[in-house]
Amino acid sequence: MKQNQTVFHYSEAFKQQIIQEFETGHLSASALRRKYGIKGGSTIREWVKKYGKFGLLPRVIRVEKPNEKDEILALKAEIKRLKQAMADEVLDRKIAESTLEVFCEDHGLNIEEVKKKVGVGLPVKRIIKKKK
Repeated sequence: MKQNQTVFHYSEAFKQQIIQEFETGHLSASALRRKYGIKGGSTIREWVKKYGKFGLLPRVIRVEKPNEKDEILALKAEIKRLKQAMADEVLDRKIAESTLEVFCEDHGLNIEEVKKKVGVGLPVKRIIKKKK
């Protein structure tokens, strides 16, 4: 702490008065700070958290059943697995496209014509490996 800095200690009665004015909704925390000359930017909010009524400060409360937590973890794991599978598929596609480009260059073929001929006549079969 700086040597010239003054530390203010407020009485419980003063804190209760400020909290009461804040809870009635007539003045905001910043307006109360200006009105009473309170220096700390979060002082009044801290008082409301400590001494005030529940619910006046914005809060997010999540209520969940025990099995929901496990389900959320399982869903997050599934999302991660699917993202990895998607990345693998994109990489495989890029490799296939690059290989086709090199093949066409080496054999003097037009890549767009090859894509059209192959795309029309051959159905694409995918083999999905099952986990053991």
